[in-house]
Amino acid sequence: MALPTHFLLTYGYLLLFAWILIEQLGIPMPATPILLAAGALSAENELSFTLALLSSVLAALAADTTWFLVGRKYGHHVLRLLCKLSLGRRRQITLMFAKFVPGLATLAPPVAGQNGMPYPEFLFFDTIGATAWVGALLFLGRLFGDALKRDPSLLDLAGKFSGALLLLGVIGFLVGRILRRRMVLKDLAAARLEPLELKRQLDAGESVYIVDLRHPLELLPDPFTLPGALHISPEALASRHLEIPRDRDIVLFCTCPSEATAAKTAMTLHRLGIARVRPLRGGYDEWKRLGFPVDAVQLLPPSLQQAQTR
Repeated sequence: MALPTHFLLTYGYLLLFAWILIEQLGIPMPATPILLAAGALSAENELSFTLALLSSVLAALAADTTWFLVGRKYGHHVLRLLCKLSLGRRRQITLMFAKFVPGLATLAPPVAGQNGMPYPEFLFFDTIGATAWVGALLFLGRLFGDALKRDPSLLDLAGKFSGALLLLGVIGFLVGRILRRRMVLKDLAAARLEPLELKRQLDAGESVYIVDLRHPLELLPDPFTLPGALHISPEALASRHLEIPRDRDIVLFCTCPSEATAAKTAMTLHRLGIARVRPLRGGYDEWKRLGFPVDAVQLLPPSLQQAQTR
C-alpha cells in the first residue's frame, strides 16, 4: 500500500477523485488499493474519511452520468463496444450492486440510459450503489489503518505487495472478460439450432421468431428468405430489442462462415436479457441446400437499399 499512500499524501483528494473517475469510465486502473489506502490514512488523520468518501462518490457519479448520457444517445453501439453484462429486468437493484461486479459497473449506466430510465431515478439508485462501494472499501482501509496503529510493521508487509496487487487487478480484469466471452460462446454453440429441428417446429405450427441478418445486397442474387422471417440488420435488432418476445425461441441466421454474424448478434441479445437466442446452423445456405421452403423477399429500390446499409 506504500505506492498509493505516497501519491495520496502528495496529491490528496484530487488524486482520489481522478483515479476513481478514470476507473469508472472503464480504464482498468483498480480502485481498490487507492480506496483502501485512503481509508488507512483516515485512521492516522492524514485524510478526512468524510471528504474521501464525498470526492470518490462524486467521481463515480460523474463517470456514471457520462455513460448514462452516452448510452441514451448512442444506445446499442455502446453496448456492443463494452461487451459486458446486461441489466436485466431489475435495473434499480442492479445499479445498487453493479460496482461490486467487475465489468458491470461500466455497463450498467449506459444500459440504463439506453433503456430510457429517468435520470433522477438513475441518479438516486446509482448514488446508493456508489456510496456503498466507496464506503465499504474506505471502511476496510480504516480498519487496516487502526491495525497499523497497533502493529506498524504491517505497513512494510503491505508495501511489498502493493505493486503486485495493482498488476493482478489489471490482469484479473482482462482475464475475467475473456473467460466470460468464452462461456457465452460455448453456450451459444450448445444452443445452435439444426435446420431440420426448425422445420419441424414450423410444420408443427410453433411460434418462432426468425430473423434474417443478411445484408440487403446479399438478397439481390437470391431474393428469398426463411418462412415468416423478418429481415432486420444486427444494429437495428439490438436497438429494437424491447420488441423481441421473451416467451419463444429467437432464431438468427446469416450467410457467414460458422454463423459469425448470428453468433455476435446472439451475444448482444444475451447481454440485453434475451436468453432464448439460437443461431441457425449453416444459416440460409444450409436451409436452401436441404431444399426446405423459402419465401420471396420484396426487394427495396436501390436508393432505399443504400440508405438501409448506412
